[in-house]
Amino acid sequence: MQSLAALADPTRRRIVELLAERDRTAGELVEEFDVSAPAISQHLNVLREAGLVVTRAEGRNRIQALNPDGFDELEAWLDRTRRFWSQRLDALERELRTEDERAARTRKKSS
Repeated sequence: MQSLAALADPTRRRIVELLAERDRTAGELVEEFDVSAPAISQHLNVLREAGLVVTRAEGRNRIQALNPDGFDELEAWLDRTRRFWSQRLDALERELRTEDERAARTRKKSS
Protein backbone atom coordinates (compact mmCIF):
# COMPACT_ATOMS: atom_id res chain seq x y z
CA MET A 1 0.00 0.00 0.00
CA GLN A 2 1.83 3.01 -1.33
CA SER A 3 -0.14 5.62 0.61
CA LEU A 4 0.62 4.03 3.97
CA ALA A 5 4.31 3.72 3.08
CA ALA A 6 4.38 7.39 2.07
CA LEU A 7 2.88 8.41 5.40
CA ALA A 8 5.40 6.36 7.38
CA ASP A 9 7.79 9.31 7.31
CA PRO A 10 7.09 12.02 9.94
CA THR A 11 8.03 14.86 7.57
CA ARG A 12 5.54 13.64 4.98
CA ARG A 13 2.85 13.24 7.64
CA ARG A 14 3.48 16.84 8.69
CA ILE A 15 3.26 18.00 5.07
CA VAL A 16 -0.12 16.26 4.78
CA GLU A 17 -1.26 17.93 8.02
CA LEU A 18 -0.21 21.34 6.70
CA LEU A 19 -1.97 20.76 3.39
CA ALA A 20 -5.07 19.67 5.27
CA GLU A 21 -5.19 23.19 6.70
CA ARG A 22 -4.83 24.85 3.29
CA ASP A 23 -3.13 24.52 -0.09
CA ARG A 24 0.46 25.80 -0.13
CA THR A 25 3.37 26.36 -2.45
CA ALA A 26 6.46 24.23 -2.02
CA GLY A 27 8.24 27.35 -0.75
CA GLU A 28 5.66 27.79 1.99
CA LEU A 29 6.16 24.18 2.99
CA VAL A 30 9.95 24.60 3.07
CA GLU A 31 9.51 27.45 5.57
CA GLU A 32 7.85 25.04 8.00
CA PHE A 33 10.83 22.66 8.19
CA ASP A 34 14.52 22.69 9.03
CA VAL A 35 15.40 20.82 5.84
CA SER A 36 16.40 21.94 2.38
CA ALA A 37 14.04 22.78 -0.46
CA PRO A 38 15.27 19.74 -2.45
CA ALA A 39 14.44 17.50 0.52
CA ILE A 40 10.88 18.87 0.69
CA SER A 41 10.64 18.44 -3.08
CA GLN A 42 11.57 14.77 -2.68
CA HIS A 43 8.95 14.32 0.04
CA LEU A 44 6.35 15.96 -2.20
CA ASN A 45 7.33 13.60 -5.03
CA VAL A 46 6.74 10.59 -2.80
CA LEU A 47 3.35 11.97 -1.74
CA ARG A 48 2.42 12.67 -5.38
CA GLU A 49 3.48 9.18 -6.48
CA ALA A 50 1.31 7.76 -3.71
CA GLY A 51 -1.59 9.83 -5.02
CA LEU A 52 -1.95 11.82 -1.80
CA VAL A 53 -0.88 15.21 -3.16
CA VAL A 54 -1.54 16.97 -6.45
CA THR A 55 0.15 20.02 -7.91
CA ARG A 56 -1.60 22.70 -9.94
CA ALA A 57 -0.19 25.72 -11.69
CA GLU A 58 -1.36 29.19 -10.75
CA GLY A 59 0.66 31.63 -12.79
CA ARG A 60 4.28 31.07 -11.86
CA ASN A 61 3.38 29.24 -8.66
CA ARG A 62 2.91 25.52 -8.24
CA ILE A 63 0.31 24.94 -5.58
CA GLN A 64 0.39 21.73 -3.56
CA ALA A 65 -2.94 20.32 -2.41
CA LEU A 66 -4.25 17.12 -0.90
CA ASN A 67 -5.87 14.70 -3.30
CA PRO A 68 -8.95 13.36 -1.48
CA ASP A 69 -9.18 10.42 -3.90
CA GLY A 70 -5.67 9.40 -2.90
CA PHE A 71 -6.86 8.65 0.60
CA ASP A 72 -9.48 6.12 -0.58
CA GLU A 73 -7.04 3.20 -0.48
CA LEU A 74 -5.96 4.15 3.03
CA GLU A 75 -9.54 4.59 4.18
CA ALA A 76 -10.52 1.18 2.78
CA TRP A 77 -7.61 -0.43 4.63
CA LEU A 78 -8.59 1.30 7.86
CA ASP A 79 -12.20 0.14 7.46
CA ARG A 80 -11.07 -3.47 6.98
CA THR A 81 -8.80 -3.22 10.01
CA ARG A 82 -11.53 -1.69 12.16
CA ARG A 83 -13.97 -4.46 11.17
CA PHE A 84 -11.38 -7.10 11.98
CA TRP A 85 -10.76 -5.70 15.46
CA SER A 86 -14.43 -5.01 16.07
CA GLN A 87 -15.24 -8.66 15.37
CA ARG A 88 -12.41 -9.85 17.60
CA LEU A 89 -13.38 -7.55 20.45
CA ASP A 90 -17.03 -8.60 20.17
CA ALA A 91 -15.94 -12.26 20.42
CA LEU A 92 -13.76 -11.45 23.44
CA GLU A 93 -16.67 -9.67 25.12
CA ARG A 94 -18.94 -12.69 24.57
CA GLU A 95 -16.28 -15.01 25.99
CA LEU A 96 -15.75 -12.84 29.06
CA ARG A 97 -19.48 -12.69 29.73
CA THR A 98 -19.69 -16.47 29.44
CA GLU A 99 -16.80 -16.83 31.90
CA ASP A 100 -18.48 -14.39 34.31
CA GLU A 101 -21.73 -16.37 34.11
CA ARG A 102 -19.88 -19.64 34.75
CA ALA A 103 -18.07 -18.14 37.73
CA ALA A 104 -21.36 -16.80 39.15
CA ARG A 105 -22.99 -20.23 38.82
CA THR A 106 -20.00 -21.88 40.52
CA ARG A 107 -20.14 -19.39 43.40
CA LYS A 108 -23.87 -19.94 43.75
CA LYS A 109 -23.44 -23.75 43.93
CA SER A 110 -20.67 -23.36 46.56
CA SER A 111 -22.83 -21.22 48.82
